[in-house]
Amino acid sequence: MKRSRGFTLIEAVLATSLLAVGMALAFGILRGATKATARAETASQRQERLRAVQGFLRTQVTAALPIGFEFDGDTGEATFFRVAPRKLELVASMPGYLSRGGPYLQSFELVDGPGGEQLVFQDRMLAPDGPLPAERPPLVLLDGIAEASFDAQTLDAQGHPAGWGGWTQPAQLPPLVRLRVRFSDDRRWPEFVAGTRLGTGVTPGTLGLGKQ
Repeated sequence: MKRSRGFTLIEAVLATSLLAVGMALAFGILRGATKATARAETASQRQERLRAVQGFLRTQVTAALPIGFEFDGDTGEATFFRVAPRKLELVASMPGYLSRGGPYLQSFELVDGPGGEQLVFQDRMLAPDGPLPAERPPLVLLDGIAEASFDAQTLDAQGHPAGWGGWTQPAQLPPLVRLRVRFSDDRRWPEFVAGTRLGTGVTPGTLGLGKQ
């Protein structure tokens, strides 16, 4: 009766080495696939957040109301809407789950953050005597911004479009508002342009609150 021949030490070492190499390759492929999946999920979440922020900003700009939140002490002229390169201020209703009803003074402001500029949102309920203290801390909508700016479509003396710039005209809403953003990591922000629903035909004093 013949004896079965076993593996030699060299064959066993070679087989073990091949198995180790195969497992290392398999784990490397798995780790790479996991990282790729995580990067894809992170990118998807970022894009979803960008869409959500644009949607919220568009909703609030579109719903801007001709309600004064600041009044000139000499002329009594009301400020309904204000646009500066780093800050946008308007009056509009807040989503029901975030408010107690009524108009809110809302601001979207670009501030310095740890990883670049941030777009920060703040809301304050508007009472007959002016804005009340904020009920919650500012909310960071976007971060990692390399550069950004707000501007509005301005109007000439005849009410015709006259280019883009700041908006400080009393008792008027701008026809269009724009926000341009460039992120530090080259994320894409489609140029944001939104129109105010009541941006035309608004007369001084319409729905005015506060001291005249």
